Order: sequence, then structure tokens, then C-alpha cells
Amino acid sequence: VGIRKHPLEIPPPSEEDWLKEDKEDFFLMDPDRKRDALPQPFRMINKLVMLVFENAMEIIEKKEMLREAQKLKVQPVKCFPTDEFQVTGRANCLAVSGKYIFVGLSMGLAAFSVSDYKEVCTWDAVKTEICAIHASSLGNDCHVLLAVDEMGLVWLFCFHKENILLIKVLNETEEMSKRSACVEAVLSPGGDYAGVLLQGNTKAWLEIYRLPKDSWLKETDKNPGAAAGLACRERSTQHSSQANMFLLQESPVSANRADAKLSLPVLLLKVKPPRPVTGTSFKSPLDALKKVDDACMLGLGYNHLIKNSQWEQQEAIFCSIYREYLEAEGEGESKDETSRHATFHFLLPSQILQVGPKMKAQPDVPAGISVHWDGSHNLCLYLLQRPLKEKVDSDPKPDVVWPCAAPIACSAVSSCSRYLALACEDATITIWDKHLGYPLSVTAILEERNIRSIHFL
Repeated sequence: VGIRKHPLEIPPPSEEDWLKEDKEDFFLMDPDRKRDALPQPFRMINKLVMLVFENAMEIIEKKEMLREAQKLKVQPVKCFPTDEFQVTGRANCLAVSGKYIFVGLSMGLAAFSVSDYKEVCTWDAVKTEICAIHASSLGNDCHVLLAVDEMGLVWLFCFHKENILLIKVLNETEEMSKRSACVEAVLSPGGDYAGVLLQGNTKAWLEIYRLPKDSWLKETDKNPGAAAGLACRERSTQHSSQANMFLLQESPVSANRADAKLSLPVLLLKVKPPRPVTGTSFKSPLDALKKVDDACMLGLGYNHLIKNSQWEQQEAIFCSIYREYLEAEGEGESKDETSRHATFHFLLPSQILQVGPKMKAQPDVPAGISVHWDGSHNLCLYLLQRPLKEKVDSDPKPDVVWPCAAPIACSAVSSCSRYLALACEDATITIWDKHLGYPLSVTAILEERNIRSIHFL
């Protein structure tokens, strides 16, 4: 008979009896073991289904959190159109001035009233498509319009008492070979000046016109009946005779002559791209030394300077070594000069744009323009309030030049015309205070980015 000395104990579990990962918490889910464990492969299917449900719940919770966070943000105001007006043809552009909306159409232009959205008058004398339009109020229910058509012609209009009057086509020429196309047209605030960037076959230039708005107001007020008769076409409800229909079919030149009874704009400036830096015009060092004003030269320079024969010998050696490069450069110079684009802004009077003592500066009238050409390091400032000349200088020198470390890519002027922003090709943005004449801040973008446009908010 065997007698146990110690009480009966539960033997330790072996490795075969160890619980697997999916069975570790089975006793918490079903401690009384009322449900039998599913056999394989149903346990695997159950586990996958539960995993799908858990992932779905996590996605639902994240979306609910995002929805709640979106509700806390300020919602943008949704604007819906209050009314619409029908136009004849296709609307390409529009401009608002005072209580009128001017729309450039596929066949002329039209004016609509802001109050009732009804058509006031239209102009389609030449049957041309208007691609861009600018408008500015002159006061006394008079507005100036600057429109550009599909051929690049710049049309100057005056809108007075529900009539559109054609004043002049600024870049019209009789010879088609000399015709230039408008790249950009800008009206100054208040309608005192107009700037037109023109491009020919191989060249580009900027023309600045002074608009005689005071004369237009006087001429339209003195003879309102004649001004009304200058309109090319009144409201579409009116019927025209066969003679009037014949006038509407005339060329732009005849239409221009028929309506040009108001004072014409005056060409003030004609700015061309700066010329590239070239060598001196002196033929020898002796000629250059003769122009020195400090009188520090002794002798004539024949014995102690390089002679012309030595210069010719060095030039012959240089040409023989780099002949292939010089030939390639010569071919490039023989080609036509490529045109360049310019960016310009009208500027109000400031410390750096001071007019002469004989000229009176008005605070609301532009006193100058800023111009910079593509690839140029310099910002050129030109004064506008200058005496009129019979012959306009084709290449005027700038009154103020601001050099930059890199070529200027784009620029912008604030609404108050005090601050000027310059963005260069090296990704550097400089804010200038025109009244004080010094930079307020310089910001360099560390990443290599090309700045295409800049705006004040």
C-alpha cells in the first residue's frame, strides 16, 4: 500500500497545453464555457469579419471627427447670381465704371446699366471682336474706354449720356507692314493717362498718352446734340436708314475720322528697351586719355602705351584661336532682334518722383511710371508731368534708376501707390516705400522657385 506524503497537486502544463494568441482571452469572453469554440476554418473567418468591422468603425470615427472640426471653422459665404442679362454674340471681357458695365463682344461692345441690367447702347461699326477692355470714370456721367481687338488694334472711346463715341485708333497705320500689335493696355486711375505696350515684327516699345479729359467734358457739355450724333449706333430698338447702314460698313479709318471731333490724345513718351552695354567708341588709348579731366597725364602716350600695331597683333591671335566661336556669334547677331516684354505701373507723386517748380503736382494724378523689361536688372522711373514737345523723344532717358542684384521677374504696386514690390529671378522679394525711398523688407525664398506674379492684398 502506497501512502502519499504530500497533498495532491495539479501538474504544471506542458508546451502542448499552452494557449495560443487567439485563445488567450477566451475565458473572459465566455467564463462559464457555455459556447463551444468554433472549429477551423470558421474561427479564421470570424476573426477576419471582426477585423473588417473594427477597421470600418475606426474610419467612421475619423470622419465624424473631421466633420465636427469642419463645423467649427468659418464657413465661406456662398454667393448666387442675383440677375443676368443677355448679350448679342459672345462676351469676351467686361469692365465696370460708375453705374455702367461695359462688355467686349464678339462683334463690337455694349454698355449695360447696373441698376436694371438693361442694355444702354452698343457699338459695332467696324464688326471687330473686342478681346480686352478697360474703363475709368471722368465725372459728369462721362467715361473713357480703352479696348483691344483681335488684330491688336487699340480703340479709344468716350462714353457720354448713353452714347459710345470713337475718338481714335492709337496704333493704326495705313501700311500693313508697319502695323504693330498691342500686347498690353493700361488706363491710369482717373483716366489721365493711357499706356500701350506695342510689338512689331522685331521690336517692342511702350507709348504713354495724355488724355485731355477736361477738354472732353467741356466739349460734350457745350454741344450735347452733336455728341449724340457722333455715336456709331444707339439702342437696338431704333431703326437706321440705308445711308446709316452704309456708314456702318466703312473701314476703321473712315469710322475714326467720322467720330474724331473730340480732342485727340497726346503722345507723351515712347520708351524702348535699353540697349546692351557695348565697348567704348575710342579708337586708341590716346583718344581716351585726352578726355581725362584731372590732368594727370604726362606726355602724348606714344612710347609708354600699347601701340595700335600691338593691339592688331593681339586681335589677330585671338581671332585665330577662337574662330569657331566668333563665327557662331556672328550668325546669332545677324538674326533679327527679338522683341522684349515690359511691365509698367502708373505712380502717384512721392519723394522720388518730384516734379519741377513750374509744374503743379496733384495728389490724385499719376506723376510718373515705373518700367522694367525682361532680363533687365534696372527699374526705370519716368516723369509724366513734363512740357509737351512737337516731336516726341523716341528714346528718353529715365529720371530715376533703381538697380537690382538680379533681373526683375515681376512687380506690383499697392492700391495707395506708396509701396512697390519687386520680385527678382533669384527668388528675392523687396518691398520699397516710394515716399521715403528705401526698402522696407527683403525676403529671400530658400527653395529655388520661379516667381511669376506678385500682388498686394
